[in-house]
Amino acid sequence: MPHTRIRPADASTAIGHFLDALEARGYVYETRRLRARFLDEYLEHALGTERATTLPVDELMELTRAEAWLAAAAAGQTRSRNTLTGPDAVAAGNTQRARIQTWNSFAEHLGLPLRLEMPPAAHGDWLEPEESHKLLRTLAVKRPVGSNAATAIRTAAVAALVAATGRSVPDLHRLDVADLDLEHRPVPRITLDTGPHPLDKDTADILRRWLDIRAGITRQLEGSDPGYLWIPTKPGRPRGGEEPPKPGLTRAAVRTLHSAHRNLVLQVFGAPLRPGALLLPRP
Repeated sequence: MPHTRIRPADASTAIGHFLDALEARGYVYETRRLRARFLDEYLEHALGTERATTLPVDELMELTRAEAWLAAAAAGQTRSRNTLTGPDAVAAGNTQRARIQTWNSFAEHLGLPLRLEMPPAAHGDWLEPEESHKLLRTLAVKRPVGSNAATAIRTAAVAALVAATGRSVPDLHRLDVADLDLEHRPVPRITLDTGPHPLDKDTADILRRWLDIRAGITRQLEGSDPGYLWIPTKPGRPRGGEEPPKPGLTRAAVRTLHSAHRNLVLQVFGAPLRPGALLLPRP
């Protein structure tokens, strides 16, 4: 049975307390950011429906309100920005699932015995070749809100290489700069564990842009360049009271590359597609 707890009367205050509780429990920033985004969207939708500026949390957490919100989101009515699929495109199935997870987690935090039915996870969202090409070209020039240009260029380069080679991010994670031969004739190439692999012009161009950005980062290092192809674009968080290593001294973690990809794609596509979405599904 859910336990009873004292909760704030105001919905906005209750959401703030929920997010504080997630941080105290050690939830990563990306999860807290996603929960905050969807709960803010939910509250904004409810306030718009009521034409009000505040709402008691008990009124907010009514199933009919949640169902109306999900229906509006599914129809693209809650989207606050345009994307490659248009301002009114329907929401991706996995994005709707994340909304439901957020609502259920908030209800559990409040001690409410209410739950929305969780649909099964989708196998994955795949892009057709033309969509994939369009997305890659957009990633190469789109700077995401709340991120820096270096992260955007690195993300675009990783995505382009995933599409060009058919390899996953973990497969490409341990590449070094020396594995690239962008001046090779007749076409640029990269050396994988299976041997040289040709690269198309667009992929080679975005990799050149990333190498230029990367060179600016590694020039700040004392000593020689370790040679890792994918490096952090900014210092990490201090751990154990020690200063974090400078960008370039270590490889960027796979989870870092995945997170940056999801965040950037969410900005331009409207759904947090994984890098593998750029590949056609295997038969």
